[in-house]
Amino acid sequence: MTATPDRGGPASDAAGRVLARAAVDAVRAVGGSAGGVYLRSRTEGLLRMAVLTGLPGALFRPWWRIQVNRPYPVAEAFRSGQAVHLPDGEAAVLRFPQLMAGLPFPFGSLYEPVRAGPERFGVLLVVRPATPGVPVGAGDRRLMRETAEGLARELAGLAEAGDPVCWDADPLCVPWPLPAGGAGEAVDRLAQGVLSVDRQGVIGFASAAAGRLAGVPAAQLAGRGLWEALPWLGHPAYEDHVRRAFLSGEPVCFEARRGPDADPPALSVCLYPTASGVTLTLEAPGLPVYPPDPEAAQPDTGAGAAARAAGGRASALYRPVALAIALTGAMTARQVSAVVTEELLPAFGGRQLAIYLLDERHLYLAWETGFPRGFLDRFDGVSLDTRLPGVETLTSGRPLFFESMQHLASAYPGIPLDADVGARAFLPLIASGRPVGSCILGFDTPRGFSPEERTVLTALAGLIAQALARARRYDSEAALARGLQAALLPHRLPVTGRVATVGRYLPGSAGMDVGGDWYDVIETASGRLALVIGDVQGHGVAAAATMGQLRSAVRAFALSGNTPAQVVRGTNQLLIDLDPGQFASCCYVLLDPASGRALAVRAGHPQPLLRRADGHAEVLDLPGGVVLGVDPAAAYPESELMLEPGALLALYTDGLVEVPGRDIDEGVERLRAALAAACPAPLTEIADRLVAGAEGQADRPDDIALLLASRS
Repeated sequence: MTATPDRGGPASDAAGRVLARAAVDAVRAVGGSAGGVYLRSRTEGLLRMAVLTGLPGALFRPWWRIQVNRPYPVAEAFRSGQAVHLPDGEAAVLRFPQLMAGLPFPFGSLYEPVRAGPERFGVLLVVRPATPGVPVGAGDRRLMRETAEGLARELAGLAEAGDPVCWDADPLCVPWPLPAGGAGEAVDRLAQGVLSVDRQGVIGFASAAAGRLAGVPAAQLAGRGLWEALPWLGHPAYEDHVRRAFLSGEPVCFEARRGPDADPPALSVCLYPTASGVTLTLEAPGLPVYPPDPEAAQPDTGAGAAARAAGGRASALYRPVALAIALTGAMTARQVSAVVTEELLPAFGGRQLAIYLLDERHLYLAWETGFPRGFLDRFDGVSLDTRLPGVETLTSGRPLFFESMQHLASAYPGIPLDADVGARAFLPLIASGRPVGSCILGFDTPRGFSPEERTVLTALAGLIAQALARARRYDSEAALARGLQAALLPHRLPVTGRVATVGRYLPGSAGMDVGGDWYDVIETASGRLALVIGDVQGHGVAAAATMGQLRSAVRAFALSGNTPAQVVRGTNQLLIDLDPGQFASCCYVLLDPASGRALAVRAGHPQPLLRRADGHAEVLDLPGGVVLGVDPAAAYPESELMLEPGALLALYTDGLVEVPGRDIDEGVERLRAALAAACPAPLTEIADRLVAGAEGQADRPDDIALLLASRS
């Protein structure tokens, strides 16, 4: 047996031989059609396919590298140290929708971690025909485990001898142990133009008719790679049909366009896979199973190939990949639903969408579009005991497809229908084995659902469920953080004879909207007022909780009669002792209402603004120390201020002046000018004007706190 890499080489020849032998042994042991080994690499957190047998290496290039933190079975087996057994596509969709979104074919797969004690080397995998409804048997599990254990022992021996047992090259493509057969076997399969292709994608035999239809002499086809001999098969849409044949073991037929100058310009292509290889037939278009792809009009060679590859897959089955990408940026349930409407419906020609979310064994309507107004209200809040397709798809975990409204009415007699003509798909929304809800897709005309469409839709439902589960966690945390923030901020500020104060707080409008900004006004025993503003790094519950601790600490230090420097130093030490993994900025001003004299301390916080009685507004230049929570020996110098009658002091957090991509000094200058222009006016009106611009920003990432103090 000779193993040859597509490019590059193994970490060592010895490791390559060990891995190749283990892959072939595992495939033979459990009746697989292909297999391989993923091995750790020198890149932290990256697994690389080291050996592949039974599949053309180039065809599976997107899966040569797997990050260990990704939701794929290879990564889970490596992370957890537990085997993953997927008997069919349905089992794979429920657990790993991302895998099936990229490989929407019926096949089974087994993944066994390769480890010796605490040392993890990689994952052994086998691909084999699907066994719907039949789990992987104990015998096959044992054989996979024993093969992986034997491989781990050999790799551990190599490691002890100094071999790093890491893979940083392209995979070794190991010849399939069964020969693909010659001309006789290939022609026996079918009588059209015939090519016999081995499991590595190399043509072993080409009939004369195949040569004529391909426009290449048959003798020049034999011995060449399939995509080298027939470059037009390299179009992404056609590649996926070939993947399906190699993975599922089922025949696949489609129509391929080679370009208007080819003779003939289109061919019907069929692939008939067996354990020893694949028979590929070519003939003039007759009975294609898949419609021709309008963008696949030219062979994928030269610059045109690069341009088409960069443009992505043209087939409608691959447009939903945009859904997976778009879902990564959706934070709330409403945003997730909007993404599904924009990406999933157009990809499949749908017109109606409804998403129901599960809460205490009832399904509640969270989003709808395209249905008659009020039609879905009757189903809002239905119990999981109700016999409805939207309920049963979730309770059974199986998608339900109805190619016409008549089929739906027949399956569920008496169910209210919103239309007499159309088709419906009911998809379970299940994330990591936990029910989230159900999704309904509606179509205006009757239509069938191909096996690929069913698999892709079910896989995408898993992605939607994960996004919704993430969104619900976000919504819950955001609500908790908002409640925490509201409880910890002062409900009212003290009223004194000569000093008026007003505070404002705005949560962020993008991402986790509640942060750790706060303000406070404290009446000390000496009659002076402590004006405080601060900003805890980060957002969410943790930031809000830390903010609450700091506000309480500042208040306690201030009420104990400490100087401003002592208050800030004590708060700094407390944050270091708490060690929440966060830091904070702060500005503390101790003001005497009678005289207007003040002492101020800054800890990494933006400079205050002062509008004098004559209307001139300026940015103060106060010395300061580092942010709180970093340096236990930090010094915080005090600065003297004078707040004359009619003057106004503005303390604020950076969210009010920061704009992504722009210098913060520009924002400070805008705020200074706005403060000067806003006076004279009531203090509450000035505060509202200063935050008005920020309130209208839809993508403001940070929260805002503002504290104004004026002396009469």
